[in-house]
Amino acid sequence: MFSPPLRRASARRSNPRASATGAHASTLTLGIILACYLMIVLDASVIITALPQIHTALDFSSEGLSWVQNAYTLTFGGLLLLGARAGDILGRRRVFVAGIALFTVASLAAGLAQSAGWLLSARAVQGVGAAIAAPSTLALLTTSFREGAERTRALAFYSAVAGGGGSAGLVLGGMLTDWVSWRWGMFINVPLGLALIALAPRHLPETARHQGRFDLAGAATSTLGMTSLVYGFVRAASDGWGDRVTVASFGAGAILLAAFVLNERRAHQPITPLRLFASRERSGAYVARILVVGGMFSMFFFLTQFLQGVLGFNPLQAGVAFLPMTVVMFAMVRVVPRLAARGVDPHHLLIGGLVLALAGMAWLSRLSAETAFFPGIALPLVLLGSGMGVAFTPLTAAGIAGVAEGDAGAASGLVNVAHQLGGSLGLGILVTVFAAAGGGAEGTDAGALAHAVATALTGSAVFLALALTVVVVVMRGPVPVVALRWLRARAPVWS
Repeated sequence: MFSPPLRRASARRSNPRASATGAHASTLTLGIILACYLMIVLDASVIITALPQIHTALDFSSEGLSWVQNAYTLTFGGLLLLGARAGDILGRRRVFVAGIALFTVASLAAGLAQSAGWLLSARAVQGVGAAIAAPSTLALLTTSFREGAERTRALAFYSAVAGGGGSAGLVLGGMLTDWVSWRWGMFINVPLGLALIALAPRHLPETARHQGRFDLAGAATSTLGMTSLVYGFVRAASDGWGDRVTVASFGAGAILLAAFVLNERRAHQPITPLRLFASRERSGAYVARILVVGGMFSMFFFLTQFLQGVLGFNPLQAGVAFLPMTVVMFAMVRVVPRLAARGVDPHHLLIGGLVLALAGMAWLSRLSAETAFFPGIALPLVLLGSGMGVAFTPLTAAGIAGVAEGDAGAASGLVNVAHQLGGSLGLGILVTVFAAAGGGAEGTDAGALAHAVATALTGSAVFLALALTVVVVVMRGPVPVVALRWLRARAPVWS
């Protein structure tokens, strides 16, 4: 007599309909996970091409406009590790559904916003929902698909969403803004979110609960500390470095971040184990990621304003304009694991990618009101896409290389935190540069706007140069062997 597992396996082999049903269920499970992740990735970029319309519709200042992005990325990045801990303790599916529900409600509120404060509050809550839901997506994918070809296929789709979601958001945001309204960049999340809330309990497995503690003090001090620093930079752009509130913001940020470090040293279960920073390679990778993302994210923000404010592109055209970069970036992400599989040193790939990206950004920073899209913008974007496509994979590998198995989740989360906070901090700093160059003045003409954008993009080039310096000086020698093995293991995903 068959044991129950063997009986079920035998039934599947003899019953093609049962096999088809199982395949359909797996496809639906993967679809739910990918739809959630895509929605979260899209939300960081879908609103970029709508920023000029939001600026006018809700009477934002030029400096305050950066908070449409920062409100989302700061809460997302700051609470991401706490969201991961919640999934461990309460169950991944339960936390996944709760995060999507909060994200959906906040998206509706953002679409209905009638003032700048209303929109920023809704965007911050969206970030909280994303921080709750996002860590569960990869964990649920891992528990839903068996190790081997099945999981490799699922991870390939997941990586494709991560690589292509940003560019899709730019085009989708431009399309909705141009054809309907910028508000539909937020409203589109509502039906998708409701569908995910209905389907997830039926088709996603629940994970076991584990004993643990929530490091609320660590989450609060880190998020509020970074928010204070970013607010200080944005405030300095409008009110000067000597302004009392500016100085107080920097002071509060320093105190809160010091409190965060002290808390993480003493906490029984810290959300950010400080031992992860003991490795020179990992620490350098986190710092380099903050700098790289800070420069790249700011480039999206300012170049969008140039395309629409100087070249006269509509939102859809502005979104499509970024495709030379994003298409090449996505293509290079597929190539890099194959190069690593052939023995190319990941450290050399990382340096080469950053050199390419730096060349593209330096070229882009030379734009003026007379610059034509081709070749003055399109070709630098191709260089940026090539460089970032080469650099991001070894940079990610270095951020998780050599960690103990018990710290793997925290290290992966820290990579994502560096990504989100890098965007906020970089944009906060370069908004100050943009304003100092005359970009914050009302009624700025095309020539003045072009000069301010070029100055800000020069700042982005400085960020990339600093990242390259960190990689060469701090991450001396080859990235650890573990990173090379990680890269080689990804090669079958893209074959």
